[in-house]
Amino acid sequence: MNIDLTNRNAIVCGSTAGIGKATAIQLAKLGATVTLLARDEEKLKETLIELPHDKGQKHNYYVADFTKPEQVREKALRAASNKTVHILVNNTGGPKGGPIFTADVEEFEKAFKMHVICNQVLVQALVPGMKEADYGRIINIISTSVKQPIDNLGVSNTIRGAVSSWSKTLANELGQYGITVNNVLPGYTATDRLDDIVGNAAKRMEKTEKEASDSMKNLVPARRFAQPGEIANAVAFLASEAASYINGVNLPVDGGRTKSL
Repeated sequence: MNIDLTNRNAIVCGSTAGIGKATAIQLAKLGATVTLLARDEEKLKETLIELPHDKGQKHNYYVADFTKPEQVREKALRAASNKTVHILVNNTGGPKGGPIFTADVEEFEKAFKMHVICNQVLVQALVPGMKEADYGRIINIISTSVKQPIDNLGVSNTIRGAVSSWSKTLANELGQYGITVNNVLPGYTATDRLDDIVGNAAKRMEKTEKEASDSMKNLVPARRFAQPGEIANAVAFLASEAASYINGVNLPVDGGRTKSL
């Protein structure tokens, strides 16, 4: 099985923490040259230092705020002008939690912009190069909520579903060019985002955070939360030559928590 990514160039969004950072590190370990894309330049510099470069890669970064799609587009076009980007990992922090009925319209607009519009401008900037190379991997980090909505994440459930439909449509359009489009659906993963979810759950249930965390773990057949690197492993496989005939799928990486098939 060939999962060597030497001579492949990747852009990883939201790559200074959590799943995004773990993915950038894993792709670099496999030989890819990685461009980090996030809004905090200090964290980008720190992450850049951590990227393996055993195969002579020269990794870099761009600063971009995903609430500003035109800024994201400009940085993506700049990256594409320097080299062909073969791998795009779309990954952006999720909307704040809460019931859908009480969510402000502005919350939906902001989330749609960050997740759907930014994904679209990135794809439009990078796909021409993928077509020329006859190789492309677009991998979206979404959520298991596209298969089974998660309580108290109303805006997130809505927007993640939109990204999944966008992705499936794109997969059908681009498959003929050697480009695959797939979604990785993380379950409960030990990140700052999960810390916030646990904290909110503890308040709702009037329990300690440990009790809330244990309750959530009991929903997972594996009886634990994932580590970011375990999600990154799935992304790395989908980015590789070995996954060339996997296209348009939603891949849960959740320890078996999602009940639907």
